[in-house]
Amino acid sequence: MQNEITPAHTEPLKLGVIGGSTSSAAGYLHFVSSAMDAQWKLVAGCFSTNPARNHETAETYKVSPQRTYDTWQDMLDNESGRLDAVVILTPTPAHFESVMACMRAGIPVICEKSLAVSSSQARAILDLRNDLKAFLAVTYNYSGYPMLRELAKRIADGKLGKILHFQAEMPQEGFIRVDAQGNKPVPQSWRLSDGDIPTLHLDLAVHLHQIVHYLTGQKPVAVVSDQNHYGWFSGVVDNASCLCRYTGDIQGQFWFSKSALGHRNGLRIRVYGDHGSAEWYQANPEELSLSFMDGRREILDRAAAVEISNQRRYNRFKAGHPAGFVEAFANLYSDIADGLREYKRTGAWQSSEVFSAELALEGMQFLEAMVKSVKTRAWQEIGDASRNSR
Repeated sequence: MQNEITPAHTEPLKLGVIGGSTSSAAGYLHFVSSAMDAQWKLVAGCFSTNPARNHETAETYKVSPQRTYDTWQDMLDNESGRLDAVVILTPTPAHFESVMACMRAGIPVICEKSLAVSSSQARAILDLRNDLKAFLAVTYNYSGYPMLRELAKRIADGKLGKILHFQAEMPQEGFIRVDAQGNKPVPQSWRLSDGDIPTLHLDLAVHLHQIVHYLTGQKPVAVVSDQNHYGWFSGVVDNASCLCRYTGDIQGQFWFSKSALGHRNGLRIRVYGDHGSAEWYQANPEELSLSFMDGRREILDRAAAVEISNQRRYNRFKAGHPAGFVEAFANLYSDIADGLREYKRTGAWQSSEVFSAELALEGMQFLEAMVKSVKTRAWQEIGDASRNSR
């Protein structure tokens, strides 16, 4: 959907939150981005299992004590029928139980990536969603950047020709650097424990998988991968790469890391077609670099001859005043609001910008194949999600 900013007379959707306290990595980000375009209003929550932090967060977010709950189960019992959606911001290993419970309670669900920690969990979520005809959206925020959406439109229109290959990377340094006083980082404890799929993959690779799907519409079919740990936390995977084959005869390379000094968040996407190529770098998100087979090069921003990123909804302020990460999240929350309103009207919804359990299932199968490849030192085929990705 590519709607303009929602008119002022549209009532904000009422939002509850599980997790996302002021001490969490993403809680404040979701609070600010959901409120940015007046599409959502936070009205209830269980923000932390720590009572003091829970109520401190509610006070910060202006949620009344009467709608601040000690457990998320209490919130579902008391808020069913009063909320338009619940957003789940707990640590990834805790997503499954609360996602399933929200759907059973008849409450639409917005879940922070990664939706699940395995393909079996993702399949169970997908099956329940289908059985209940529930609403479920997963937040992959990077595709909310206007210039990445511009690139998706140009690829869909054939401006780069047939896509041949791509490189997608997301290097970070958080597990190997120290702060200005020489102190080592202190990540959340759940990030320092790897399950069958390493937490690194659930944190970073799911984003790369979603972005490549968003841009190309293609699926991974085989992968060969390697991984290691180099940072402060022994036994925790913090660097991985892979070669992969996608449908459409596309070759790809992924690199994601938390032990790459010099990269705060080095998300970079390069896509190569037989008529042209494109590069987008999150540290310079307002610009999209294009190259063509006749030697021409272009750098586009929101003030250039663009089709998507010049829309009013992407120009909260004029070009030259950079929009960034929070705005990308706000764009996604607006898209989710559009999808949820369509679902409430019709019982179904479609969006080219918002993804649900199908893509999460494909992603889990992709990551599981990566891990198996590390063990076998060989190419691995990727399980077929058997359903269309959305």
